[in-house]
Amino acid sequence: MASSTALLLGLLVGIALGAVIGALVDRARRQDVVCGHEDPAVVEARHTAEVSELRHDAQVQLAEVRHAAAVEQAQLESSLASARAAVEARLAAVAAEAKELREQVGAAQQQYRDAVERHRREEQKREASGAAESKVLQQLAPVAAQLKGMQAKVDELEQQRAEQHGQLAEQLRVTRETAAQSKQAAEALSAALSNNAVRGTYGETQLRTLVESAGLLNRIDYSVQESITADSGARRPDMVINLPGGKRLAIDAKVPYRAFIEAYRDELDDDRRKQVRLQHARAVKSHVDTLASKQYWTGLEESPEFTIAFIPNEAILNDALDADPGLMEHAYSQGIALATPVNLWAVLKTVALTWKQEQMAENALELVALGRELYKRLGTLSGHVSKLGRTIERSVDDYNKLVGSLDRQVISTARKLDAVDEAAQLGSIATIEDTHVRKLNAPELAADATPQVEPAAAPEAEPAVSAPPAAVDEQDLFADLEREELEVDMVTPSEAERGRNVG
Repeated sequence: MASSTALLLGLLVGIALGAVIGALVDRARRQDVVCGHEDPAVVEARHTAEVSELRHDAQVQLAEVRHAAAVEQAQLESSLASARAAVEARLAAVAAEAKELREQVGAAQQQYRDAVERHRREEQKREASGAAESKVLQQLAPVAAQLKGMQAKVDELEQQRAEQHGQLAEQLRVTRETAAQSKQAAEALSAALSNNAVRGTYGETQLRTLVESAGLLNRIDYSVQESITADSGARRPDMVINLPGGKRLAIDAKVPYRAFIEAYRDELDDDRRKQVRLQHARAVKSHVDTLASKQYWTGLEESPEFTIAFIPNEAILNDALDADPGLMEHAYSQGIALATPVNLWAVLKTVALTWKQEQMAENALELVALGRELYKRLGTLSGHVSKLGRTIERSVDDYNKLVGSLDRQVISTARKLDAVDEAAQLGSIATIEDTHVRKLNAPELAADATPQVEPAAAPEAEPAVSAPPAAVDEQDLFADLEREELEVDMVTPSEAERGRNVG
């Protein structure tokens, strides 16, 4: 580096000296040209002096240049040393950075290769997946069509659901309004049932509705508020049920409601609610004792020795039984049967069915009597039919005799008129060949058969059945038939007699 700098400085100095010398020589020549009349020796000396002077100046300048170059070289070497140190430090840092960069580049290249490999594998997977998906999509094309149909169906169902949701919201609103109205009605009913007269009317109405729903008819199968005379005095039960066989059963409606409603108040604690329920059970028991003291069964003919106490609400009786488990046994011992709408409806339905069976039994006995009468009349009819058959046989026989006589005696003589009038032609009269009359084969319809009908045994527990209507005389039933028979008996012999006379 230093030698190159010195060489560069020497080259610059030589160039400068050459330029100076060349300039001086050129000036001297111009002067010589101008002063061509001077002595050549003088000119030569002057040239030599100028050249020496110029050489000295050039040497001085060269020395100065060399000194400056040496100083410059020293400075350059110092700068070069510091620059070399800086460059070396920078090169070391750059080498470290280059190493780090190489490592980073290597890592990046490895990552790139990994990414390329991963991308290639992913691409292969995508291609394979795309081929598989394409194949699957081809296979699932029918499924896609079905899914579209299902989507349309789902949209339709969603629309219907939205409509139904709106309808349900409307129904919920109506239900809330109905619940509010029901609550108001329940409060009004509770206030109304606090009156004893209203409770009595309510119980009687519920009882009448229950009896009618079971199929019983008022004033036929039951009576309401019927006055009776029992051992305890004049009484009037709420209802009397008429049972088959002339039996009767009294029913009285009871609605112990006050303590029952009191027990369901929200502000009551458990002890107070228990006490109120006990009061409710005692109220029901009091109704049982009061009803037992009336002894309705003593004022009814053939009545079982108990009375039904109808309580028109299941919860009223259940709460009383929960509070006093011995209430049912106490009622039984007093001749009172506690009934709610469920079990009483079953009893009333059984009564209605018993009445139907009773009516069916009466109809069956009436049918048996009518059957006997019909069987007897069939026997009479069979006699008339047999008599008619014999009359028909006799009529046919007489007709054949008449035809034979007519053919032998009358037609033979009349045919002799053919010679007089050839236009007159007498045909022959045919006889009835088949004179057989079909007999009645059924032994029950034989003329000499006497109808015998075994009387049906009537059930022991069945009531007496009213006598069937009076039998109609056979002469009235078969007047037309006998009239025809009489006409046959009257006409046929006369015709036969006329045939004999003609013969």
